[in-house]
Amino acid sequence: MIAVTPIRAKQDVTALSGNKTGGPGIAASGTSSAGRFRGARPAPLRPVDEAAEVRAITRGTIQASMEVLAGIRPVHQLARRLDPRCLSALQHRAALIRRELTRTGNPALARLHRNSVVRSVRVCEVSDGIYEASAVVVDDVRARAVAVRIERSKQVWRVVELVIG
Repeated sequence: MIAVTPIRAKQDVTALSGNKTGGPGIAASGTSSAGRFRGARPAPLRPVDEAAEVRAITRGTIQASMEVLAGIRPVHQLARRLDPRCLSALQHRAALIRRELTRTGNPALARLHRNSVVRSVRVCEVSDGIYEASAVVVDDVRARAVAVRIERSKQVWRVVELVIG
């Protein structure tokens, strides 16, 4: 599983080194071969597309939530991204799935939420700093819809509503 982290800003390698040709003085990491940015000014940071950032955060949060329901990820890993009410609801649903699985031993229930893949994410800005998103998630048993409301508080995106169909 590859985690997706949004890139906040991108700097131009040629602006960092002062070398406009990109010749032998530039290493692959963007540093000059003689040393690290000796006297060169870094390029100004460009703002990131907020909708793309929200889309990436939503995709990662939904993927992690499905893994919690499948029992392959601990719920506390989502504590920074989900508000406490959403976190406890997700934890409760995962506990119900585990309890029902141990009670019945149903093989179809064991496959529920396994190998979940987020197929698509749609994002809509509700107001400044508040987005709502929907996603389609496909697993071994079925396809399902997921709805998310994500708000920015103190420069951190937090999921305040998570509905998994």
